[in-house]
Amino acid sequence: MDDDAIDLRQVERIIVIAIGKAAGSMTASVAKLLAPRTFDGIIVTTNASKTSIPGCEWYIGGHPLPNTRSFDAGAAVINCLKQVGPRDLVIYLLSGGGSALFEQPIDGLNLEDTKALNKLLVTAGPAIADVNVVRKHVSRVKGGQLTALAGQAQQLTFYVSDVPDNDPSLIASGPTMPDPSTVADCHAILKNTKLFDQMPIAVRKLFENDQIPETPKPGSPEFSTSRWYRLLGSTEAVKTMADETRALGWQVMIDVAVRDNWPLERTVEHLLTAVDHVRQAHPLSPVAIVNGGEFSCPVTNPLGLGGRNQAFVLACVPRIAGRSIAVLSAGTDGIDGSSPAAGAVADGESLSRAERTGLHHDTYLRRADSHQFFEQLGDTITTGPTGHNVRDLRLLVAW
Repeated sequence: MDDDAIDLRQVERIIVIAIGKAAGSMTASVAKLLAPRTFDGIIVTTNASKTSIPGCEWYIGGHPLPNTRSFDAGAAVINCLKQVGPRDLVIYLLSGGGSALFEQPIDGLNLEDTKALNKLLVTAGPAIADVNVVRKHVSRVKGGQLTALAGQAQQLTFYVSDVPDNDPSLIASGPTMPDPSTVADCHAILKNTKLFDQMPIAVRKLFENDQIPETPKPGSPEFSTSRWYRLLGSTEAVKTMADETRALGWQVMIDVAVRDNWPLERTVEHLLTAVDHVRQAHPLSPVAIVNGGEFSCPVTNPLGLGGRNQAFVLACVPRIAGRSIAVLSAGTDGIDGSSPAAGAVADGESLSRAERTGLHHDTYLRRADSHQFFEQLGDTITTGPTGHNVRDLRLLVAW
């Protein structure tokens, strides 16, 4: 597709396919922009909007694991796209959570296989990029395959990124984007993470028998009528937090070194060292480190409550005890792991407060039960689901 604007007068039908936590609000915005032009749509999200959008069918999929409605949504989208023609326009709206909310597996796998595989991938600690590479290759609707289904229809994708900003093909596992990863990459990821033998038997057999199909690749003719536009992501969220902190008159540094494959301990060490360095450079004013994105934090106890953000703050508690440092970490989707909180906050007095309350930090850290620790201190950050996801935000302050 060239760079010329699409002439809606030449478009017979408009179809909107919205997938992710922000699907409802994104579709509502598109409806306002297109008015009075109408469209048919499928909205796949975590909760139905109170605002009715004419012509749209809603599906409430499962998250963080797919459910029956996730499969229903996948089947509905496949059926819809098979019926579009070259004079139709398909608008895809993608946001965080789409990988679980929307699914149809390749032949040989059922819902239980898919749920078990997803549970293994999201709890065992692989980076989200690696998780989505595997997801794409065991799916009929990920890794560019929606674009292939829509044939020569004009196709536009607008996305809010919950993955590393330099790889949009990972958002919702890239249902409309060329997939640079391969089946060989899947084998390498499963080998390196030692997860192959833990996968459901049906999935292992497909890999062992070379029955995993490849996904459409960059340069494939399926994408000749497609365009993709990034609306928002972690970079904007981090910049906004940094700007708000600078407005207080503090010295602020944005840290971009943390990577998805870094373990919790390395992330804690790196960011606390960074705030010390900034404090030494600016001894006369409060200083702050702002950091976004995610890191590796495997679930070590399925009975514990919490997630990556509260685990990070809990690991910081003894390191900042007695010091003029405060730490905040929260998920922008308002949900941190298995807990009802978005994250937590701690400062130099948190450890002594916990001890006076009878809370033993090491016990909660060992049990991977960070939420219970901070809830009893009254230091959780609870927003409720925000309806979007641009990854995690961390703020470390020293004075």
